[in-house]
Amino acid sequence: MSGPKKYDRVELLDRAIELFRCQGFNGTSTAELVEELGVNRKSMYVEFGSKQGLFEASLERYAAHQLTNELASIEAPDAGADAIREAFDRYAAASDGWARGRGCLLCNTAVERGALDPGSARHVAAYLERLTTAFRSCLANASTRGDIAADADLDQLAAFFTTALIGVAASLRAEAPPGQVRAACSVVTSVLDQHSSTA
Repeated sequence: MSGPKKYDRVELLDRAIELFRCQGFNGTSTAELVEELGVNRKSMYVEFGSKQGLFEASLERYAAHQLTNELASIEAPDAGADAIREAFDRYAAASDGWARGRGCLLCNTAVERGALDPGSARHVAAYLERLTTAFRSCLANASTRGDIAADADLDQLAAFFTTALIGVAASLRAEAPPGQVRAACSVVTSVLDQHSSTA
C-alpha cells in the first residue's frame, strides 16, 4: 500500500508554470521538470500521467490563479474604459520588470503549441474567448455610461483589444524594448479616445 504524498500538487504546478513560462513546452525537458519540481520521475508521472498532462494541468492552474489576478481589473463586473487603459498601462509598466522575457504562459502557448496539439488549442481558445468577453463587457459598461459613442462597434473593438493584448504579451516574451511596448500600448488605448462619445 502506498504511503501519503510527500509533495503538494499546487506547489508542483506553480514551479512547473515558471519553467514552462520561461522555456516553453519544447524547451523544457523531463529531466529539468524532475529537478525543478523536486520529485522523482515516477511520482511526476503518477500525478500527471505525462509531460503533456503536467503541461495542461499547469495551464489550468495558470488560468485559474495568475491569469485571474492579471485580468482582475477588466473582469470586474463594473469595469469600463478606464479598466482597459489600466490593463495596458500595467503591461507597459511590466515591459522592463517582472514580465520581461516571461510574457504570459497562455499567450506563449498560443504561439508555440496552439496549432500543434488539441490540448493546448483548447486552453488557448478558452483564453482568447475570456479576453474578448472581458473587453466586450468593459466596452458595454462604457457605452451605457456614455463614455463610448453609441454607434461604436463593440464586438469589433473587443476583438481589437484582445489581439492587441496578445501582441503586447508576445512582445514582453520577446524582450522587446520597453519604449516600444509603451508606445504600442499608448496607441492601443488611444482607440478609446477615438470612439469617445465626445470625440
